[in-house]
Amino acid sequence: MEKTKKNTAQFWLGFIITIAGIGLLFLGALMPPGGEIHPTLLVAFGEVATFAGALVGVDYHYKYRIHALEEETARLKTQE
Repeated sequence: MEKTKKNTAQFWLGFIITIAGIGLLFLGALMPPGGEIHPTLLVAFGEVATFAGALVGVDYHYKYRIHALEEETARLKTQE
């Protein structure tokens, strides 16, 4: 799979999973007893946020850093 297509698919997968997780959290918060946020909801939200951050942010950051490093290395080799 091409790099940009893989990155785009990965981004959308992370986005969809995050939206689904947040939707489930809202549904859980609306369940009786009203006004009480159960500790499992807080844990679940933390897991969803961590997953989304790991999938999207960290992966993109290092892939683009590696890509920039490869470009810099190629540029230096052509200058030699």
